[in-house]
Amino acid sequence: MATRIAYAFLLLVNSIISWLMLTPWALKKLEHLTLDYVNISCQGKQCYGYVAVQRVNFALGLFHFLLAILLLGVKSSRDGRASLQNGYWGPKVIVWLAFVVLTFFIPETFFQVWGQYIALIGAMLFVLLGLILLVDLAHTWAEYCLGKIENNDSRGWRVLLIGSTLGMFTASFAMTIIMYIFFAQSGCAMNQAAITINLIVLLITATISVHPTVQEYNPKAGLAQAAMVAVYCSYLTMSAVSMEPDDQQCNPLIRARGTRTTSIIVGAIVTMLTIAYTTTRAATQGIALGGNSSHAYSKIGDEEGEHTLVDHQPTSRREMRAEALRAAVEAGSLPANALDDDDSDDESDDGRKGEDDERGGTQYNYTLFHVIFLLATMWVATLLTQNIDFEATGVAAVGRTYWASWVKIVSAWVCYAIYTWSLLAPVMLPGRFGY
Repeated sequence: MATRIAYAFLLLVNSIISWLMLTPWALKKLEHLTLDYVNISCQGKQCYGYVAVQRVNFALGLFHFLLAILLLGVKSSRDGRASLQNGYWGPKVIVWLAFVVLTFFIPETFFQVWGQYIALIGAMLFVLLGLILLVDLAHTWAEYCLGKIENNDSRGWRVLLIGSTLGMFTASFAMTIIMYIFFAQSGCAMNQAAITINLIVLLITATISVHPTVQEYNPKAGLAQAAMVAVYCSYLTMSAVSMEPDDQQCNPLIRARGTRTTSIIVGAIVTMLTIAYTTTRAATQGIALGGNSSHAYSKIGDEEGEHTLVDHQPTSRREMRAEALRAAVEAGSLPANALDDDDSDDESDDGRKGEDDERGGTQYNYTLFHVIFLLATMWVATLLTQNIDFEATGVAAVGRTYWASWVKIVSAWVCYAIYTWSLLAPVMLPGRFGY
């Protein structure tokens, strides 16, 4: 956990630096603190603007790309390369800073091509990845609650599932009403269309989730998943209309708070925190992305003549416990996450207290982890530089462009499409699903 937090913090710091480099505002403040004695320049080039933002994010992206290559194929902490993931933080920070400096020796034309094409493609992949994970989370949450209800006949889990479903639908409709009241005035066709389409598709997906045919092929589908998707997509739509420019007099929030520096700074930091959290969560969801689970184990067959007994001799106390846990999970006696807790309090083979929980297998795919962070740097650079007024001298607002608004609106539609496909796929391709 500490390792993932550290990488997330590094992304957060890099993102904030990128944001500050959008305009000369931060540099002028820094020069002012030195009583204008220090004139800041970056190898004779501008330390702010489009190319500067691309340079900083390219440096961190290159850092993660190299780590992804170096950690390719690492399966457990027994591999000597695993220490590159979890240790050497001093040298890694120095390497990152060195990359930032070195990027200022790269011609600007490279970053113009990188930002307009390569980074843009990576940013869209990052957004798509987040939507897939959201749909996966919706299904996982509902199925986990249903499993608790079916196995334990738990009234508490039943109340939690029903209550959360009603709460998320209520929040979705509440946001829709607020959007119609404040952001859908006469002449705001874009907002009216986005809000209306979101409401219609919300109702359609909720209806599909409880359709008898869908229920027949996937009994675990239902309103719980639809509610989570609905509240997230409604939030995306509301975020889109509340962050768009006010040139059409369709965003009263901007008129209400003006361009106060404090509100812009808080909004930017919250945005960067959200990106850092989303990236870290996405990077460790190996199962949803088709990666190998850290404690992946062979499924013990349930065909006739097969049994759930451990049929070979473990070579150590640790492996004996692991075998017993696998059998218990397969039999349904323990939840699957019991495997994640294995070895935490056990002793290692040499009799010393074991503090390494990845000796038997990494908790997530290290290479995939860094690839997703690489995509995140592309998303940050794209978010910051699309349709930004670089002539401005004040602090730059993050995401307050029509481009950013349309990305959120279209992302909501894509999320609905992914969720709808997850409902219809078992019906259309029953042979590939084991419900």
